[in-house]
Amino acid sequence: MIFAAAMPHPPGPLLTRTLADALRAARDRGAGTWSGSLDLGRSIDETRLDTAHWRWRDTDYPYPEPLKDRTIYHWNGDDFAPISRYGGALIKLVPTEWGAPTFEIDGIKMLPTAKISPIDDARRKVALVQPQGKRVLDTCGGLGYFAACCLDAGAAHVHSFEKNIDVLWLRTLNPWSPDPEAPVSGGRLQLVHADVRETIAGVPAGSFDALLHDPPRFGIAGELYAQSFYDQLARVLRRGGRLFHYTGAPNALTSGRDVPREVARRLEKSGFKAQPALDGVLAIKH
Repeated sequence: MIFAAAMPHPPGPLLTRTLADALRAARDRGAGTWSGSLDLGRSIDETRLDTAHWRWRDTDYPYPEPLKDRTIYHWNGDDFAPISRYGGALIKLVPTEWGAPTFEIDGIKMLPTAKISPIDDARRKVALVQPQGKRVLDTCGGLGYFAACCLDAGAAHVHSFEKNIDVLWLRTLNPWSPDPEAPVSGGRLQLVHADVRETIAGVPAGSFDALLHDPPRFGIAGELYAQSFYDQLARVLRRGGRLFHYTGAPNALTSGRDVPREVARRLEKSGFKAQPALDGVLAIKH
């Protein structure tokens, strides 16, 4: 199925165990208000504290039962529920010390967060393809951080694919994920629910000036590392266009293969000049 995905963000608060504990502690010491962020660091608000409820942006909410670590909760209209779904795999939004969350699939973290914010990590990778004024293809949209950074950098248009409907649901609850319908996007972001591997053959040749390819690891999505797929990436990218391919940095000694080198070799066969860059491969189409 292919459709354009509109991703409005709900207005309710987002809680973690740390935030819920802070609200209760402030109430218990007799404070009438608490100041902090209830949208993962996007803004700071003052919250009014009462005995049984707390008030945020003109709406009352109950103090939740004890929450779990490494989990983000949203208000579902009746209670605070974890932002996670199980549809063959457990997919959940996970808090970070940087504000912007990461997400996990069956416990495997999808974005680097140990030493850098996932937004800053995306920004430095996006800079490699020089998106200003360009049409950008974002093959595996995830939470949309590549797309957000492209928009911030002045991309003319970003066409983003994401095949997992549960990841798209995470985006609706993540205030750091770009909303294609938001005025700040200016109509420059098109988010499509589809598998790029199945649909790229229908994309006209030379449609894009730059390309960002951030697939899951090779063991999960080997088809997105295939020579035939790289040939399609070369076809839809104009001559001189730049591509950044995230590979991570798997240990060749333990994995038995050098994935970045394999990727670079295949991209060369597809008509790119490729070299290692950050935790992936930067390639330019001949």
